[in-house]
Amino acid sequence: MVLPRRLRTYSVLNGFMNTQLSIIIPVYNEEEVLPHLYQQLTQVLTTVGDPYEILFVNDGSTDHTLKLVRHLARQDPRVKVISFSRNFGHQLAITAGIDYSRGEAVIIMDGDLQDPPEVIPPLVERWREGYDVVYAMRTGRRGETWFKRLTAHVFYRFFRRLTRTNIPLDTGDFRLMSRTVVTHLRTLRERSRFLRGLAGWIGFKQVGVPYKRAPRCAGSTKFSVLRMVRFALDGIVSFSSAPLRISIYFG
Repeated sequence: MVLPRRLRTYSVLNGFMNTQLSIIIPVYNEEEVLPHLYQQLTQVLTTVGDPYEILFVNDGSTDHTLKLVRHLARQDPRVKVISFSRNFGHQLAITAGIDYSRGEAVIIMDGDLQDPPEVIPPLVERWREGYDVVYAMRTGRRGETWFKRLTAHVFYRFFRRLTRTNIPLDTGDFRLMSRTVVTHLRTLRERSRFLRGLAGWIGFKQVGVPYKRAPRCAGSTKFSVLRMVRFALDGIVSFSSAPLRISIYFG
């Protein structure tokens, strides 16, 4: 997959030569959350002790998100910024972060603090034990509506029945991947991307870390019902031939 031509990047290149951890955070209109996110994240990463970089991928925000992350990048050389010329979507934002990451381990997390930074040390610990993919399993989803919890529960189980790809139940994109996995993942350039499916399909040694998803720190979700349905369909169509077979049968 080639990122759209109109993608524009702004990057602060003051990084570390021996970056151990890369934290990829796609952000879209998260100006209210960013100060809290940066403070909590840097506190946790300091306790981990490894050199790190934080890659904020601005997905065409229309508020002051880009201004804020650029300000953080000027103050902290470990912060880098990738900025899209418009909103291209969550999965392409993660893809851009993966392409620019330099760490031996790459961690993907959301920018709304529903993925608590406090989960990062257990992810790193399991990686040091020899696992290539350490995914965060949601044992609770505080602050989410019953409709979202129900549809997520149904989707993961429906997806597992339709496809041969082993995607762990109740897991999102919040995960750690080794440099080996990232190198292989970067060769898969699908345009309609379902990264949690690709991470499961690619193989390697994987393990889960349970956690309770926190309520959104501030602001509102950017995933409407329509976007959730579209994302689910992309995942199913990408990893299952069942929709094609059904259309043939009806035809």
